[in-house]
Amino acid sequence: MAKEYLVVTAVGPDRRGIVEKITDVVHRYRANIEESRMARLGGEFAVIMLVSVPGEQEEAFVEGLGTLKADPLTEQLTIFTRPTNLSRLEKFKGFVPYEISVVGADHEGIVHYVARYLAEERVQIESMETRTYPAPVSGVPIFSMQALIQAPPELTLPVLRHKLGELADELGVDIEVKVPTG
Repeated sequence: MAKEYLVVTAVGPDRRGIVEKITDVVHRYRANIEESRMARLGGEFAVIMLVSVPGEQEEAFVEGLGTLKADPLTEQLTIFTRPTNLSRLEKFKGFVPYEISVVGADHEGIVHYVARYLAEERVQIESMETRTYPAPVSGVPIFSMQALIQAPPELTLPVLRHKLGELADELGVDIEVKVPTG
């Protein structure tokens, strides 16, 4: 039985029970959540999932997600599906995984400048999470970013650390690069 892969995104007003409703459709059509990220951002709830579904169930699964519009709990969700495959994994064979952590006083441009440097070095961003929070004593907004990246083998850890260290100095933040432990 051939599997098809879909990226499913859903965004809508944050309400208790959304995840249960979406995963009920996944389960009903014998699909499997391969990877997912879910978060409340402001007053919205966002879901992004990589779902594998038996090939003969793909169309019915997508239609099943569409039925969520008829449920009062999920009627305001915007749901998008996109077929994908796992072939891109071959493209990054030999790349080296690293974790990047950025922390400092919040200001515009931090994500942009880090992302620009990584793109210039042909580094693939696998995942990234950012947030701001008040500093314990002063209440000044602190920016935090955690990213998992795949670096080309010729970009060594010492070079990556050095160049990101220079960028950190320019941005007035701390940037740490390490090999993932898990």
